[in-house]
Amino acid sequence: MLERKVLSSPALMQRLTSSYCQQWQHTIMTDQKSLIKDCLRGKRASQKALYEQYSSAMLAVCYRYTKSMVDAEDVLQEGFVKVFNNLNQYKGEGELGAWIRRIMVNTAINYLKKNRNYQTDLSFDDMPLHPVSYNDPAVTLDTKQLADLIRQLPPGFQAIFNLHAVEGYTHVEIGEMLGINEGTSRSQYSRARALLVKWLNKYTTDIKMESYVR
Repeated sequence: MLERKVLSSPALMQRLTSSYCQQWQHTIMTDQKSLIKDCLRGKRASQKALYEQYSSAMLAVCYRYTKSMVDAEDVLQEGFVKVFNNLNQYKGEGELGAWIRRIMVNTAINYLKKNRNYQTDLSFDDMPLHPVSYNDPAVTLDTKQLADLIRQLPPGFQAIFNLHAVEGYTHVEIGEMLGINEGTSRSQYSRARALLVKWLNKYTTDIKMESYVR
């Protein structure tokens, strides 16, 4: 009976769970360090393993800043070249995935700057905001949801919205990245956010009307 009570003790279970989690995290960190060392030694199998571990998540990041999967894949490949060329600069402070993500975001921004298909939209003149596609955003929201709405913003506004709302960069940092001043970043973020709210309100209204008709 005493043994059963000890085994069912919440405090004991908590300690066991905590110990297991710590051991698991230690194992993950050890495996990751070994993988990084092997990548730095130029072992192709390890480089492939690192790429396969993070490529899907990073492709999604790249896709948020571009207007096609082809462009996103170009950014991804260029980004991973930078990852492997600069892997020796990763000091193990913070998650490796977060470090790779920053490289991908910076690579995406540089891609927008140098690609003539995006340069006009990065001028941030007083251009009217409008969906890039001619599809009604309310129609696409129920299948692709908010992420697809954000993608319908012009590239420059899309970049600012993602950098601030998703990545957490300040407007000062965004200004430095895009070569604009802080005020421009703030105003364009506000305009992009206002348009998204308008689209969301329209979608909500349409859904209510459909429910009423039914």
